[in-house]
Amino acid sequence: MAQIKAVSRPIRRGRRSRSVVLTTLGRRTGKVLGILLAYLVGAAFFLPLFWMASTALKTPGQTFLSPPAWIPSPFAWENFPEAVRYIPFGLYTLNTLKIAIPSVFGTLLSCCLVGYGLSRVRAPGRDFFFYMMLSTMMVPWAVTMVPLFIMFKHLGWTGTYLPLIAPSFFGSPYYIFLFRQFFLTIPMELSDAAVVDGCSHLGILWRIILPLAKPIIVTVALFRFNAAWSDYLAPLIFLHRREQFTIALGLTYFLDMDQPLWNLAMAATTVAVVPVIAIFLVAQRSFIEGITLTGIKG
Repeated sequence: MAQIKAVSRPIRRGRRSRSVVLTTLGRRTGKVLGILLAYLVGAAFFLPLFWMASTALKTPGQTFLSPPAWIPSPFAWENFPEAVRYIPFGLYTLNTLKIAIPSVFGTLLSCCLVGYGLSRVRAPGRDFFFYMMLSTMMVPWAVTMVPLFIMFKHLGWTGTYLPLIAPSFFGSPYYIFLFRQFFLTIPMELSDAAVVDGCSHLGILWRIILPLAKPIIVTVALFRFNAAWSDYLAPLIFLHRREQFTIALGLTYFLDMDQPLWNLAMAATTVAVVPVIAIFLVAQRSFIEGITLTGIKG
C-alpha cells in the first residue's frame, strides 16, 4: 500500500502541473489575441486619419492615382498654407469658438445640476423621471429639427449663434446620464454629513461634489467641445451669412466646384482636427478616468 501511495503522488503532481501549464498557456494566448484585436481595431480607426494626412500632402495629380499612393512623393507641404488662405480659416475658427465655448459652459452648468438632483436628492419619482429623460435619447435630432427651426424663427434667432448655444443651457440626456453615474460613485455619507452641518444642496454640490468630479467634468467638456467643433448640420440650418460660418461649413468650399480640391480640403481638415487631438492628449488621463467611473454604479 505504501508503494502504491508513493507512485500515485507523482501522478497527481504531474496532472496538477500539466493543468497549471495549460491554464497559463490559455491565459497567455487570450492575452495575445486581445492585444492583436486591440491593434486591429486601433488600425481601423487610425487608417482614415492616415489617409487624410496622406492626401493633404499630395498634388492634385496624385490624389486619384490607381492604385492609390499611400505615401506621397514628393510631399506637397505648400498645401497647408494654401488651404488656410483659400478660405478665411482664422475667422471660421473664431466663429466656431464663439459657439463651442459657451456651449461647453452651458452644458456643464445645466447637466451638472440635473445630474446632482437625479443622483443625490432623495425624492419620490426620481428614477421614473430619470428613465423618462433617457427615453428621449431615442428621438433623433432630425425629428426635432423642423420644430426647432420654426420656434427659433418665431423668436427671431435665426441668422445668429443663439440657436446653437441656447439649447446647451437646458441640458442633454446623455451628459446628464454621465454626471449622474459619476455622482453615484461618491459616498452618500459625505452629503449626509454636510446636511447635518447645515449645508444646502447647492453648497454640497459646490464644496464637496464638484471638487471630486474633475474627471467627469473634463469628459463632458471634451465631448461637448468636439460636438460643437465638428457640427455641420445645425450651423447649416441656422446661419445665413458666410462671415458667420464655422469650420465645418467652411471646409465645404473646397468641394463646391466642378473640380473639387481634395488635397486642399484634406489639408484644411487636418489643421482643423489638430486642436481637438491636442486637447484630448492634454486631458486624456481625466477623460479615461471619467469614462471608467461612470459605469461603476447604476
